[in-house]
Amino acid sequence: MGDRNDRVPMMTRRTRRSTIGPTPAVPNSKHANNGGKQATAGEKPPSHLSHSHGKVKEEKRAHAPVTTTPRYERNKITERLSCHVLQESLLSSASGYRNYRGILNWCVVMLVLSNARLFLENLIKYGILVDPIQVVSLFLKDPYSWPALCLVIVSNVFIMAALYTERRLSVGTISETTGTFLHFVNLTTLLCFPSATVLTLTSMTPGPSVARSNGSAVHAHVSYPGNLTHRDIYYFVLAPTLCYELNFPRSPRIRKSFLLRRLFEMLFLMQLLIGLVQQWMVPTIQNSMKPFQDMDFSRMMERMLKLAVPNHLIWLIFFYWFFHSSMNFVAELLQFGDREFYRDWWNSETVTYFWSNWNIPVHKWCLRHFYQPIMRRGVSKWVARTAVFLLSAFFHEYLVSVPLKMFRLWAFMGMMAQIPLAWFVSRFLRGNYGNAAVWISLIIGQPVAVLMYFHDYYVLHYVPQS
Repeated sequence: MGDRNDRVPMMTRRTRRSTIGPTPAVPNSKHANNGGKQATAGEKPPSHLSHSHGKVKEEKRAHAPVTTTPRYERNKITERLSCHVLQESLLSSASGYRNYRGILNWCVVMLVLSNARLFLENLIKYGILVDPIQVVSLFLKDPYSWPALCLVIVSNVFIMAALYTERRLSVGTISETTGTFLHFVNLTTLLCFPSATVLTLTSMTPGPSVARSNGSAVHAHVSYPGNLTHRDIYYFVLAPTLCYELNFPRSPRIRKSFLLRRLFEMLFLMQLLIGLVQQWMVPTIQNSMKPFQDMDFSRMMERMLKLAVPNHLIWLIFFYWFFHSSMNFVAELLQFGDREFYRDWWNSETVTYFWSNWNIPVHKWCLRHFYQPIMRRGVSKWVARTAVFLLSAFFHEYLVSVPLKMFRLWAFMGMMAQIPLAWFVSRFLRGNYGNAAVWISLIIGQPVAVLMYFHDYYVLHYVPQS
């Protein structure tokens, strides 16, 4: 083998000649192959040689005549006319397609159109029934017998009883056992006194709530028993929470624009709720009595489905009015920092997730004061959750039966029915199917309870007893 320094000029000269004049393709490729073999046999050739070699190939391809065959032409035409590739349909789960924005918009349009038809049908059949003066007259009709207003005023007695009991405990005047007993008596009286008042008085006129202010909020950290003051306990009573803390998280300032927006929402949505109840709910419920009396199940089902739409719409508006507008308004006034009053319950895939996320203040109270103490006693999760649903069912029935002055247990049974429903959904339904089951239970379950209570109330007060 010769010296590598002797071979390099020869290769460069051949390369230069190949760039000046065209040479046959075969000899040139042979020289290139020989050079490649020699380079691999010895040391690695310099980088400029491979670079010039690549240039030679590119220029040869450019100057080489293009030879076409009938087969090449056929393949070229086939590629130009081909319009099919291996792929799945968009609506197949294997396609991976997720952009259904247009279908969502279509659903919204169909929902608006269908409800617009129902609204026009309601106007044609009943006329305009919205009467804000009728609501105001309820407050002025019986000014000397307002149970709601009386109960709000009397509630201060129970607040003071809890405060002074805790003060006695802090200084050791009374024992822990006595203090626990006094708190138990106070809470029991607080639960029974409103029921006795409502059931005893003949007037059921609702009264306005009394807005109480605790002055400027104190941002300094306090410790027990320095928190046992009237200002502190009334701040807790007015704050949008059910769980007491020594030092609540506080916002730095009151945002006036935010406050005005929430106030506007509260006033507007309240009027909207009253109008929907008067115009849509009341006529539908009144027309449902005859199918119930005749036990016409097909007509009963039709009335229930007709009531489901306005009832669910009113429930959604009420949720926004109470948990977003009203609670944020109060929290902004009091500079209460924890604004998590709800989570994404609309994405619930299980019933338990819905009940844990749609009402965060109540959920936190049940978790801290009921569920966790039961769990610490060694009770299983299933029994603890059943106990929580049982407590919630009791209060649902309490809030419905006491104002109506009748006990039918429809709300109680509806809440307890959530236990087997929660088990079924979590066991057999997942993802979108579970979310659909939660929505169906909300849309259908509430109007069933409304019709049951109205039917019993109507039979109890307006049907002559034989």
